Amino acid sequence: MLKTRVITAFVLLGVLLGALFFLPPLGWLAFASLICGGAAWEWGGLGRFAGVRRAVYAVLMGAACLLLGLVSGLGSDTLQTPVELFGFYAVSAAFWLGVVPFWLKRKWRLQGSASTVLVGLIVLLPPALAMAHLRAVSPLLLLAVIAAVSVADISAYFTGRAFGRRKLAPEISPGKTWEGAGGAVAGVVLFGVLLALGSSLEFARTPLVVMLIPLLAGFTGVSVLGDLFESLLKRQAGLKDSGTLLPGHGGILDRIDSLTSTLPLVGLAALWLAI
Repeated sequence: MLKTRVITAFVLLGVLLGALFFLPPLGWLAFASLICGGAAWEWGGLGRFAGVRRAVYAVLMGAACLLLGLVSGLGSDTLQTPVELFGFYAVSAAFWLGVVPFWLKRKWRLQGSASTVLVGLIVLLPPALAMAHLRAVSPLLLLAVIAAVSVADISAYFTGRAFGRRKLAPEISPGKTWEGAGGAVAGVVLFGVLLALGSSLEFARTPLVVMLIPLLAGFTGVSVLGDLFESLLKRQAGLKDSGTLLPGHGGILDRIDSLTSTLPLVGLAALWLAI
């Protein structure tokens, strides 16, 4: 199992890096749309969609991502500020910060087709569009965000294994602890500050670099919400993994759960800084 997991991880990393640095903008937008469609297929499974309805939902979500990306100029070779995405990012931020904490506390369920479709739009479209947007700003920026989420996962795992005592959400994800969450925050803050200090960013040479600490801590907290949210939906659907596409890792949603909540907020910050 571990061998399979490691091999899959290396294959995924190779595909990601190759696509990130060598695909043209339109190719990367298509890649992000493909991920969105694949994630929508798995999301349909969480909402108990089956057969043709599930396939149609996946295709429409992928097509919607591609169309919205094209309308926003994300398939162009010329970098533009995609202000059209502001509304998508804002709705996503409101959902993750204002709705999901209550959803987790009250353990709401996806009730029927309408809620599955609507919540799926909010959860899946903004991060897919943010993938295209942030890559247009800088491939290294997007890679740093993905790496930070991975650092959070790894830090949480090892800190939780070593020091975990208090359960974070025992009825949703019994393995997660408050100590692990604290380790995730510490790991991401350290990673982000070191990355900034090693970059050519002007503010990294000033005391303003300390402003990164609460920002990174906040983003890490939101990434945990994404992880817990998908864990709850899987548990309610009676599934261990969202899919079987990635041997040893489960499905696409299992790999991007934390990114679904994090990427739109980073995209929103990037838009705010560019306007």
